[in-house]
Amino acid sequence: MIAFVAVSAPCGVRAEEMMRVYMDHARVLKLDRPVSKVIIGNSEVADATVADAKTIVLTGRNFGTTNLVILDQDGNAIVDERILVSIDEGNTLRVYRQTVRSVLSCTPNCERAERQVSAASSN
Repeated sequence: MIAFVAVSAPCGVRAEEMMRVYMDHARVLKLDRPVSKVIIGNSEVADATVADAKTIVLTGRNFGTTNLVILDQDGNAIVDERILVSIDEGNTLRVYRQTVRSVLSCTPNCERAERQVSAASSN
């Protein structure tokens, strides 16, 4: 069982210190007590679904960072974490055309991903 504690993160948080979720993948969070409320800072980046009283399914929706706050029945934070949603780099190919970057998923054949990102606004 995974137990989470409330953490306050400084602004200069590194990627290794954030909860990581891959885009279009789900991550199951098992908690040590029942959940009353789940809050996602930016629902365009990630989504959270309550599977049962102690299980949350976190899904990466788009590249970026947001935060996840999970409250118990008394309003106390069970989880207060920053989330980094990124692409699973293992089977991808990036194609740059001027300022537009396309990401191809190559599992097993390379196919265009639905999202295109401006190279000027991405890392």
